[in-house]
Amino acid sequence: MKKLKFFSAPYLVWMIVFIVVPLLMVAYFAVTNDSGELTINNISDVGQYANIFVRSIWLALIATAVCLVLAYPVAYSLSRMEKHKQGTMLLIVMLPMWMNFLLRTYAWMTLLGNNGIINRVLGFVGLGPFKMINTSGAVVLGMVYNYLPFMILPLYSVMEKIDKSVIEAASDLGCNSRGVIFRVIVPLSLPGITSGITMVFVPAISTFIISRMLGGGSNLLIGDLIEMQFLGNAYNPHLGAAISLVLMVIILVIMTIMNQFSPDDQVLI
Repeated sequence: MKKLKFFSAPYLVWMIVFIVVPLLMVAYFAVTNDSGELTINNISDVGQYANIFVRSIWLALIATAVCLVLAYPVAYSLSRMEKHKQGTMLLIVMLPMWMNFLLRTYAWMTLLGNNGIINRVLGFVGLGPFKMINTSGAVVLGMVYNYLPFMILPLYSVMEKIDKSVIEAASDLGCNSRGVIFRVIVPLSLPGITSGITMVFVPAISTFIISRMLGGGSNLLIGDLIEMQFLGNAYNPHLGAAISLVLMVIILVIMTIMNQFSPDDQVLI
């Protein structure tokens, strides 16, 4: 037991230095002013950005829902494949993640631009041009593209463990295809669903690169707002810390709600 505690010491130090200390600093800046005096003005000022919070939550929810709808059949198909094929297909799913995040987003700027590849192709058939870049739809598309693997992998890891005999037994007992999906597969894959939703929603609600590059500044999200307070012309780290603190509370509340739909042995981080 003592040896285990010894080996866990580096991780505990890491957590304290890079997680606990930064969180305490955020909390401190959120409730103080430039003079170091305690104040709640920073927290109260966050209310003026309620529309940005609502937009961020809404777009993140849409992106998460789209990821779930797209990822579920993909993950199920992967889990039912032969073992030697699963590795190749998983490699294809994970391959985009090996590319730099910015490069992947830049690629969509080229595709969705007014003179981009998609509009040019549509022009050949007499359609368009359509305004696709600098829209909320482009931001959601960027989120789905970048975070879809984070939904597929948790679903696959859970579905792969579902015994095929359980599905066969359900069919033998009179379940049609729809009944097998919604009465057997979905309940058994619930841990993967909740984990995937968390892994997609949390980065989606706090993203700023995607909204800046594909939203064109007209679709300001919470991540953009926080960055402006620390690096932009509206330099105000105390307000930025307050916004970050409120965002953390929102995420914790949503994760708590998600945990209510998880099995008792499923813990979300």
